Amino acid sequence: MGRGKIAIRRIDNSTSRQVTFSKRRNGLLKKARELSILCDAEVGLMVFSSTGKLYDYASTSMKSVIERYNKLKEEHHHLMNPASEAKFWQTEAASLRQQLQYLQECHRQLMGEELMGLGIKELQSLENQLEMSLKGVRMKKDQILTNEIEELRQKGNLIHQENVELYQKMEQIQKENAELQKKVYEARSTNEENVASNPSYKVRNGYDLHAPISLQLSQPQPQYSEPSAKAIKLGYPLKLIYQVYNFSF
Repeated sequence: MGRGKIAIRRIDNSTSRQVTFSKRRNGLLKKARELSILCDAEVGLMVFSSTGKLYDYASTSMKSVIERYNKLKEEHHHLMNPASEAKFWQTEAASLRQQLQYLQECHRQLMGEELMGLGIKELQSLENQLEMSLKGVRMKKDQILTNEIEELRQKGNLIHQENVELYQKMEQIQKENAELQKKVYEARSTNEENVASNPSYKVRNGYDLHAPISLQLSQPQPQYSEPSAKAIKLGYPLKLIYQVYNFSF
């Protein structure tokens, strides 16, 4: 069950009023401190209790905050006057030039230049700043190197895993090739056994039925026969009968 809304009015009970003041005061001071840190703002806060007790907070110093407030308040009242406005911007420009000069001087000192006018305490403070800066730079460098090493380690693990998978695939392919070669060898052996168990048929005289047959034509040889009796009776000459008979072949 959620908290009920509190009416924004004076609390009649003094004890409850004091408790509420203490809680709200601590929360207000906390918010002021967070605002000054997070936003780099100059914050000044003053709270007086019902008994007249003062509670204050200042990000720099309360005196400088009050002086700055009074100055800006006076300048705000004279802002409509062009001469006052010009004077205000001249003052701001001078202040910015002083800040720029101070920052340039600090930069040169950090670079090891213009150290002649510094005392022991100032040099010690500068050395501490440089050591802190160097420590921060080294920590950042170590962090970057550590992150890069971790990324390289992860990439190495991924590559190793891919190599293992490729090696397993290669072994599987070699195993399949071996099985195929075994099957081919068994099939070849079976064919050779079938050929050995089924010899070619031969006729009784020893000739192979499946052997190729070579045919060759030869010139007809002349045949001699005795002249027929009819030719003798007709009186044909024997030489003519022989020629005619030989011509018919």
